[in-house]
Order: sequence, then structure tokens, then C-alpha cells
Amino acid sequence: MINQKNSPIIQVQDLTIAYGDFVLLKDISFSVNKGDIFIIMGGSGCGKSSLLRVLTGLTPAAGGKIDINGVDFVRATPDQRSRLMQKCGILYQSGALFSSMTLAENIALPLQQYTTYSPQLIKELVSLKLALVGLTGFEDFYPSEISGGMKKRAGLARALALDPEIVYFDEPSAGLDPISSKLLDDLIREINQSLGTTIVIVTHELESILSIGTNSIFLNCDTKNIDGRGNPRELLRRPPNQTVYNFLTRGGQMICQNNPTKE
Repeated sequence: MINQKNSPIIQVQDLTIAYGDFVLLKDISFSVNKGDIFIIMGGSGCGKSSLLRVLTGLTPAAGGKIDINGVDFVRATPDQRSRLMQKCGILYQSGALFSSMTLAENIALPLQQYTTYSPQLIKELVSLKLALVGLTGFEDFYPSEISGGMKKRAGLARALALDPEIVYFDEPSAGLDPISSKLLDDLIREINQSLGTTIVIVTHELESILSIGTNSIFLNCDTKNIDGRGNPRELLRRPPNQTVYNFLTRGGQMICQNNPTKE
């Protein structure tokens, strides 16, 4: 069955994340639609990266359900999880490139592991993915020979190697200067629009949140739940509470007009 744009590709129901007796997030529910640039935002320590780790299978959930393309990821068998994750790409904060491999070798790795493509076809696909992220001609460079922004783009090329339906980003702008961050945002938007890839991003960078996000959730440390959801620009125009307003305005200089707690 082919997912249509605006239909859920990820559905999270009553998800709880805990480390031993410490509950980080409790009974959260949300949906990511196909074609979304979905932002997971909130203050430091609210559980953004932990949620991403659970969504990608790196950390087990304490309870609840994660439905990805009709399969319950929490209770899936190892084989089912492996098949699901082959349709997903992940860009980590540092890019997570193998330092002993060239960019071409890094990007070829998932193609060599998960396909039966010929070496020539893999070489052509590697060149295509590097061209997609603006790194044509850098096939033989090592990660130590390129800038931080280029490492992020090379990591994105590797995340796109298997033509995933979903790409997860963990703080993609971390460590980048404003210009490199803007270029990466533009690239994320282009990939989303041209390939129809669903994007899930953990970030606290307001410029990125407001410029490329089409849907979002705001995690609150105090409630251990979701305090706001929807298009980030709409949340800024009509914030559901003072906490969301303060976050989206870096503290704000005025009281939110729509704040339900305002006296």
C-alpha cells in the first residue's frame, strides 16, 4: 500500500520513555504525516534526543506503541525492525562518518550491506547522492579533509543511500555557523520537496524550526508530555500556553495574547 501525502507514516500512541524508575516522558501520542518536516522541540533535558533514540530503535520504550507503515515498531521482531530501518535514514549530530573511509566509501557502505547491486552501480549511486548534497568531486576526500558543514552533507548523502521514506535528524545545525546552518536547512527542504521524503528533526534552533518545519510537537520537562503541537509558525502566532510562547520567542518581551493562564 502506497502512503499518500498527509496520511500518517508514523503513529505514536501512549508512549512512555523511562530510565529505570525515572520517567522522562509519559503517555505521549502524536502522528507524523508522509511528507512532513516534523520538528521535535523543547528545552534542554525534556527528552527530545531520547524520543529520537526510541523512534529509531536505539533505546527500548517503557510502554506504548510506535506504528511505522502499519507495523508496531515496539513489538516488532528483529527481522521486522531491520526491514523497517532499511527504509529509514539517520543523520547524527557529528555526521558519524567513518574517519578511515573516503566519502565515497562511507556512502557505499549501506549499499554494499543491504543490496546486491554491482560495484559499478554502487559507484554511480554514490556519485548521485554526493551530487544531491552538493559534494560532486569529493568522492576521494576523507572526513578530516572537509569542513563541518560538508561532513553534515556527506552524512546526509549516506542517510539517503537506500532512498529512505523517512530521514531522522539529531540536532543537524549543532556546531555549524549560521551560513552553513542555513544551507543545510535549504537542502533539507529541497530533499523533502523534490523526493517526498518525510523528515523528523530534533532541534532547538529557532531559525530552523520556523523556516522549514511543517508540523511539530513541543515537549515539556515539567509535564513530561506534549505541551503544543502543529505548524511551528502557527504555534508562534497562536501559542497554546506561556511555555511554548517563551520558547518560540527566546523568552519573549510581552505576555502572550492567547495564553489561557493569563489573568
